[in-house]
Amino acid sequence: MQYDSSLENKLNKIDNLEVRYNVPLKKYTSFRIGGPADIFLAPRTIPAFRKALSLLNNYQLPLFILGKGSNIIVGDKGFRGVVIYTGKLNRVEIKGKEIIAEAGITLSSLANKAMEAGLTGLEFASGIPGTLGGALYMNAGAYGGEMKDIITEAILLDYSGKEMKLKKKELGLSYRYSILQEKPLIAVKVKLKLKPGNREEIKAYMKEINQKRKEKQPLEWPSAGSAFKRPEGYYAGPLIEEAGMKGVRVGDAQVSEKHAGFIINLGNATARDVRQLMRMVQERVYEKSRVRLEPEPKFVGEF
Repeated sequence: MQYDSSLENKLNKIDNLEVRYNVPLKKYTSFRIGGPADIFLAPRTIPAFRKALSLLNNYQLPLFILGKGSNIIVGDKGFRGVVIYTGKLNRVEIKGKEIIAEAGITLSSLANKAMEAGLTGLEFASGIPGTLGGALYMNAGAYGGEMKDIITEAILLDYSGKEMKLKKKELGLSYRYSILQEKPLIAVKVKLKLKPGNREEIKAYMKEINQKRKEKQPLEWPSAGSAFKRPEGYYAGPLIEEAGMKGVRVGDAQVSEKHAGFIINLGNATARDVRQLMRMVQERVYEKSRVRLEPEPKFVGEF
């Protein structure tokens, strides 16, 4: 990718901003797949993030915001543009029943902090392999809970670096949806309201949820979570199994034998392998059940 050489100098002058080039994204995705990002930025503070966005706004470069990388498939050729990684924005403040947390913290870490503080309501998220920002973006949910149950407001940045605050009702949270999917807004801080609970009971429930997850899902292999959205009136896993696709491989990408709703990386799967296997699954399921499966992960970069 061609970019103005002055950009490098200006990025290097922003305090608390890590700047790197040609960084392999497979290290930053749960699927362990993906080529390099031309420019990779990791802000350590929200002001650094704001300044980086404000600067990049003058250059018109493709931009992708990366959290835990748990619901994406990055192309083998990587990303021609700038990737901003939020993983270093992970500060948390607990005031009574309220938690104010930066968007890069992982849900498992946040759920543990809530448990330590004797706060209940976040247990459902303890095994979801993503960040708080990603969970808001998707209105993530599991085991009867979802983010919209506990979020009260969020601090967001637009792509010019301007900061704004939106209340829960303005975030448009519904099944696996928030307005962040349609508007160019990035969550940087989220406020949650929980309830007082018994620490030992919270801990036991989190352990139970994570044990169930471990028994049902192929967590021992890299994946992007559920490969397909749940079709109305069905579950993707049984449809894939009925279509005879359980265990089918393309290269090192495989439909999991433990749970057919997952595609796993057996070691050296490429994004091309995964994409091909997903298409095969979609075709076979449609032939068998006349149901069209839609991919759940987002495809990012060049394939």
